[in-house]
Amino acid sequence: MSLYVIAVCLAAGGLIGFMGGALGIGGGLIAIPALVLLMGMSQQLAQGTALIMVLPAITMAVRKYNQQTRIDRRVALAGAAGAVVFTWVGARLALGIDSSILRQSFAVFLFFIALFYVWQTWRASRPAARHQHKDKRPAPVFTPRLATLLGILCGTLGGFFGVGGAVLAVPIITSVFRLPQTTAQALALSMVIPGSTIALITYAWAGQANWTVGLPLAIGSLLFVPVGVRLAYRLPERKLRACFALMLFATVALLAFEA
Repeated sequence: MSLYVIAVCLAAGGLIGFMGGALGIGGGLIAIPALVLLMGMSQQLAQGTALIMVLPAITMAVRKYNQQTRIDRRVALAGAAGAVVFTWVGARLALGIDSSILRQSFAVFLFFIALFYVWQTWRASRPAARHQHKDKRPAPVFTPRLATLLGILCGTLGGFFGVGGAVLAVPIITSVFRLPQTTAQALALSMVIPGSTIALITYAWAGQANWTVGLPLAIGSLLFVPVGVRLAYRLPERKLRACFALMLFATVALLAFEA
């Protein structure tokens, strides 16, 4: 690989790490369509390569989130335990289907997640909703048992799409358990670390991971994840949700363009 390509990967990794840290998505949602569009990778190869960058980036992001607000380790470990085996199942399913079908499925999944975030942001912005929030019944407690069930669901999707477990977990944690956006992002990312490790091993074992591209992306990402996490704690929660939704819609548009 030329020095120019390495430099581009480092710069791209830095941008992806910053955005992923700010939005709590690990950066894979940005990297996968970029690898498909700009480098002509198949969906499976792009997902495996993105995991090389995602795994150290989300580990760094979780460390930085935990420095801001302590993560409930019992809940995070229970979610991670539920995700591990099912991440492998999802990854094996993804490796066995046509690349174009996998890419289309990825786009549809992200589109509905983005719609949910738009609805959640719109509902939170209504004056009536803010007054009614005080009268609502207490939110259910996010227990380790419930975290295990969520981990199973997120692990399957995370293995199948290479990323996505945290993307699904965050809106569930914020809407059902009504935890703050940054707390939800921290818990979701900490839950997917072991599963992402399993997914990376599975994709790499099948020859669907390009390390010469993934490693420079990872290095660049690690340098800027802390900056993104600091920004996440300064942005208003509603703006953070809106940015998250816009990022997902942009990803869907890139995948549709490729199709």
